[in-house]
Amino acid sequence: MLNGLGPHSLVVALAFIIGGVFGAVAQRTRFCAMGAIADIVLIGDWRRMRMWLLAIGVAIIGSALLHASGQIDLGKSIYRTPNFTWLSYLIGGLCFGFGMVLASGCGARTLVRLGAGSLKSLVVLLVLGVVAYMTLRGILGVLRVSLLEKIALYLPAGQDLPSLLGQFGVPPLPALAGCALLLGGGALLFAGRYGERLSLVELAGGSLIGLLVVVGWYVSGHLGYLAEDPETLQEAFVATNSGRMESLSFVAPIAYTLDWLLLWSDSSRQLTFAIASSIGVVVGSGCQARLSGDFRWEGFGNLEDTANHLIGAALMGFGGVLAMGCTIGQGISGLSTLAAGSLLTFLAIVAGARLAFAYQLHRALA
Repeated sequence: MLNGLGPHSLVVALAFIIGGVFGAVAQRTRFCAMGAIADIVLIGDWRRMRMWLLAIGVAIIGSALLHASGQIDLGKSIYRTPNFTWLSYLIGGLCFGFGMVLASGCGARTLVRLGAGSLKSLVVLLVLGVVAYMTLRGILGVLRVSLLEKIALYLPAGQDLPSLLGQFGVPPLPALAGCALLLGGGALLFAGRYGERLSLVELAGGSLIGLLVVVGWYVSGHLGYLAEDPETLQEAFVATNSGRMESLSFVAPIAYTLDWLLLWSDSSRQLTFAIASSIGVVVGSGCQARLSGDFRWEGFGNLEDTANHLIGAALMGFGGVLAMGCTIGQGISGLSTLAAGSLLTFLAIVAGARLAFAYQLHRALA
């Protein structure tokens, strides 16, 4: 069906399919990072967190295998840069984690809920996208570049864990295998052995989402790779906003989607992996919701509900760009590259969400 497509069209078409499958799976299995943390805090249920860890484990192992086989080079992703902007990872992760609780879900979950009929999610996406764009290229971007991102550690070999081990004389392949087995295998072991056994649907859901991240790397990093672009005569990755290989992420891509829709007639704005995958999530979720009878129109309950979602959306837009990713972008795709910044962001997001639940409990008891 996809035979005959050029590299750009092929990457975009496959990105839409990847996003569609992600949306359908997340809708069917209730996969949600915020929900995973909420389940632990409120009722002590670890099943959705174990699904998230299962996705992380599969993504790490699969991405490491692709890298080791020479199919992709994870060093050409945005996550393995030599600048370890630790303050940005911390502040961005905390803001994103706090915001996703106020907004009833992260960027990915918001796209899924929009497909299932949530008008609240439409408002959240619009605010998130605008604030994310302001943080990428607007007034908040000046703050980000001139202040926060200047506070960083420079790691010439790269910030990924295998490269850091290489500084102590560990060869690249054993370092990659050791880190992938330790982190990826550890996540899989915890997901499979801790607590109540996951259902077949939950096992399939977590595994599929991790696999989709791996497929995303292959599509943008292998099928979309040009050793020499005909126009620039330089190495290039087609249909990516960053100019590097990309996989699933849902903060900056929402900003890029708004930009593409608003400036549709501008020929310089092209459909990309990030935009196509984001649209695919909404379509896939909508189809699954319709088929299962779960499609429901949903609006804001009251003024406080509206205010919480608006503030949460703004925090996610700012924090997601500052931290270079979200619960999927850094929490799965970034972690699959074994980047230290992704691990720090993941922990900061969880901490931010935990603070938000404590805040909500305080408000409820006040």
